Amino acid sequence: MSTKRGALDGIVVLDLTRVVAGPFASQILGDLGADVIKIERYGKGDEARAYGVDEGEIGPGATFLTHNRNKRSIALDLKQPEGVELLKELVKTADVIINNFRTGVMDRLGLGYEDLSKINPRLIYGWITGFGATGSMATRAANDLSIQSFSGLLSITGEPNGEPVRNPASVCDLTAGMFLTVGILAALHAREETGRGQQVGSSMLHGQMNYLNHFITDYWLVGRVPQMMGTGNRMGIPNQAYPCTDGYVCITSANEAMWKRCAAGLGIPEAGSDPRFDQLKDRYANREALNATVAAATSKMSQQEVVDRMEEAGVPCVPLNTIPQIAEHPVLEETGIYVDMEVEGDRTARLISPAITMSDTPFEARRRPPLLAEHTDEILAAAGFSAERIAELREQNVIM
Repeated sequence: MSTKRGALDGIVVLDLTRVVAGPFASQILGDLGADVIKIERYGKGDEARAYGVDEGEIGPGATFLTHNRNKRSIALDLKQPEGVELLKELVKTADVIINNFRTGVMDRLGLGYEDLSKINPRLIYGWITGFGATGSMATRAANDLSIQSFSGLLSITGEPNGEPVRNPASVCDLTAGMFLTVGILAALHAREETGRGQQVGSSMLHGQMNYLNHFITDYWLVGRVPQMMGTGNRMGIPNQAYPCTDGYVCITSANEAMWKRCAAGLGIPEAGSDPRFDQLKDRYANREALNATVAAATSKMSQQEVVDRMEEAGVPCVPLNTIPQIAEHPVLEETGIYVDMEVEGDRTARLISPAITMSDTPFEARRRPPLLAEHTDEILAAAGFSAERIAELREQNVIM
């Protein structure tokens, strides 16, 4: 068995990111054992600290807590030359630096890849942008909703002929964060051979294009424009949510044999032999009639009865859970999907663990999400700053 705390034990990450995409990426690295130093804005810190906190509630809220575990916090003013120089000192012993500023901001601060790689040739320089680092939209600001809109995702979410429906999860942020993490891990591996770091970037738009890939390619291939289909899609049919007496279930039938088992399990074997539904192309052509037939059967049963029948028939089927239902479901504890941590305000927060299982170097919740600038003194002392110099920088309002 490994004696490491995590697979990335010994890796130092400087995290200049904020809100969701970048903090999600750096938290994955921290969860894998890296020492992540969260470099926050002087005075205010990461604005996500205030997100989702209603009047009378204790902050920070869930947005910050869920993306900033296993990090230490320092707050400095990069608008002051002393703040820039301080960051450059930290770069000397870092392995990775990540930012999600607009394209060009880091270069203007003298903190671009060329600047920092001269200080530390082994540095892996990661970035996330909205629309990429090149092209006519490189300097445009973006958030999750704007990318859901621009990417075309909003044009295919919702019910047929309905209004666009936003995916409430920050899918564009999280996708970009995951791709950046993959790239950083690959760059760390490549550095073992080359001895040098490199730039690693991801954009929210590019990430979402990957998640919409078969829709885009289908359009390029045959000109097919995807439509709003609610919970349905153009893969196997039936493949969507159907009503029950106490909610909904989602049934997924992948092929002809499964469809026949599905129909028999629902007590409508005649539908399985109906020529309108015989082959996948037939079910595509008669989608409305098929879905109405299945819904008529499920609407007479409870969720559990449908789930049990489909389980016996060998057809994937699950209930449509509410957030309270899934949050309290025993499978989350059984499979290690969450961890409880003491957080700011004398509270216990239940946080989602990384979706990674490793036998020798497992995930460990070592540090709760940090207070703003909580670790400034220890980080700078470890970097060689004297107590007098730290006090001087604080007096100059370079650090908190």
